[in-house]
Amino acid sequence: MTFSITFIQILLWGLFLIAPIISLLLATIVMLGLIVGRIEKWRTFNALYWAFITALTVGYGDIRPQHKPSKALSVLIGILGLMLTGILVAITVKATSYTFEAHIHPETLEQISQRVNPKNSHP
Repeated sequence: MTFSITFIQILLWGLFLIAPIISLLLATIVMLGLIVGRIEKWRTFNALYWAFITALTVGYGDIRPQHKPSKALSVLIGILGLMLTGILVAITVKATSYTFEAHIHPETLEQISQRVNPKNSHP
C-alpha cells in the first residue's frame, strides 16, 4: 500500500509542477476547437468534443471539418495533443521510476540490472 501512496504522491507533485504547461496546452486546444467550431458552425459541445477527440488522436470521424482553415487547425490541435499526452506519459513513467527506487533496496536493483544486462555486471 505504501508503494501506491508514494506513486500517487510523486505523480501528483509532478502534475502540480508541470500544471502551467498542461494548462496552456489544454487552453490552446479548447481555443482552437472553438475557432474551428465557429468556422464549421458547430455547437460548442460538438466543437470541444471534436477538439479533444482530435487532440487525443482518436479521431472517430463522426464530426469532420470541411473548410481548409479548419483542417489546418486540426493538424495543430493534433500536434498539441501529442505534446500533452507525451508530457503526461513522461510524468507517469518518472513517478513510477522514482517509486521503485524509493521502495526497492539497492541490492535488489543491482540483481535485476545484472539479469537484464549481464555484460554490464561488475565482479
